[in-house]
Amino acid sequence: MGCSPKAVAAGCLLAVIVVSGIIALILAVVGVKDVYLPPGTKYGMVFDAGSSHTALYIYQWPADKENGTGIVSQAEACTVQGPGISSYAENPANAGASLRACLDKAMTIIPAEQQRETPTYLGATAGMRLLSTKADLVFAEVSKTIRQYPVDFRGARILTGNEEGSFGWITINYLLETLIKFSFAGKWIRPQSAEVLGALDLGGASTQITFQPSGTIEDNSTEVFFRLYGTNYSVYTHSYLCYGRDQALKMLLAALRKENLTSQQISHPCYPKGYEENVTAAALYNSPCVPTPAAHDPSQILMVQGTGAPAECRSAIQKLFNFTACGANRTCGFNGVYQPPGHGQFFVREAHANCYLHCLSQWLSQLQASFPQEESQGRLHNYCPSAFYILTLLQEGYKFDEQTWSNIHFCQKAANTDIGWTLGYVLNLTNMIPAETPEQVKGQQRGLWAAAIFFIVLTIAVALVAILIQCLWNPT
Repeated sequence: MGCSPKAVAAGCLLAVIVVSGIIALILAVVGVKDVYLPPGTKYGMVFDAGSSHTALYIYQWPADKENGTGIVSQAEACTVQGPGISSYAENPANAGASLRACLDKAMTIIPAEQQRETPTYLGATAGMRLLSTKADLVFAEVSKTIRQYPVDFRGARILTGNEEGSFGWITINYLLETLIKFSFAGKWIRPQSAEVLGALDLGGASTQITFQPSGTIEDNSTEVFFRLYGTNYSVYTHSYLCYGRDQALKMLLAALRKENLTSQQISHPCYPKGYEENVTAAALYNSPCVPTPAAHDPSQILMVQGTGAPAECRSAIQKLFNFTACGANRTCGFNGVYQPPGHGQFFVREAHANCYLHCLSQWLSQLQASFPQEESQGRLHNYCPSAFYILTLLQEGYKFDEQTWSNIHFCQKAANTDIGWTLGYVLNLTNMIPAETPEQVKGQQRGLWAAAIFFIVLTIAVALVAILIQCLWNPT
């Protein structure tokens, strides 16, 4: 007795189901390998609380690392409106409130699910070093504000001058790829022929010099060690408090007044002839960098008159430094501070340095036409004293001469990233943050995967057809 058409059809469909199912099963297991998913992204935030302004920097890096150190990039920078937080010593609550706009912006950049694990720091520099006991009140207010946001706040503190200088050194060398770079082979490598760079920071309240000398560092208090991307570095660094531009110019004005303390008039050779401004004695002597004279009336109004005398200006600024206080058989910077001979190229962090130095070729009578915006903001009168300060600091303080002057490069950014201390701080911090183990999954080649999916779909489709035939076939 022959098979019915329904049985024949069912048998054929069953055969197709079995064959396609076996093929799908084979394809699903052939060529399967262990693969690692791309690493996730970590975030970190650092407030740079400088003497004249505060900025928030947001950084990101892959959760895995290269020889123990993260590959960090700047995701965003936000300048806090208003002066530096040290300016709020008499009203600390306003220091905390000033940070809110930038913190709100950061919350729109960092994914919500990662905010609570984002390490957040506030580092203050020379401006806060000068505040002494009042700094604690300011820190309490800024900490209170930051803790109101869903981040992993790890504290606010004053960086030492050596930390500020050495972290800045890490930043510039990282950005200019002397520590690590991405090779044509698609790997991160340490450049074998690259010479590490020196870093100079001309801040508002302090100045730092950091570099890797060619010889031994003789003073241990000026030596800092780092391990970055599997390589050890020993660098010289020193910070001169009170020798940042703003404080140096304040010391200059006080020194000019000291020549005649009984007079209410101060003749200023660095200001243009005919320029005048009034300064209160309280404002002049409100810094630890400027000793208050014995007979001091804070309410006294002092009239500063410019005389426009470049030679006298240079001489007055030189007197702020001590270039002779250095022991025998020892090399020094200034004020008796040990400094080995400079070595290699140096990058100077100072936004207006080239404008200031322009004053050396064009005295103030010509600067008004060259920099009208600065004139309208009342800053132009400080261009020439700033220029002579920078020149004196670099030539006589840090010992750059005609042969090495070309090794100095002025800049504010590198690789589209700010070259302050914060990036170096985060890079060094990643050494202490454990790397995440990449997630391991099973995977196979795209072609095999597509073929397996095709036969799985075919198997399901044929099975559905078989069920329909079984249910709907009605033999006559």
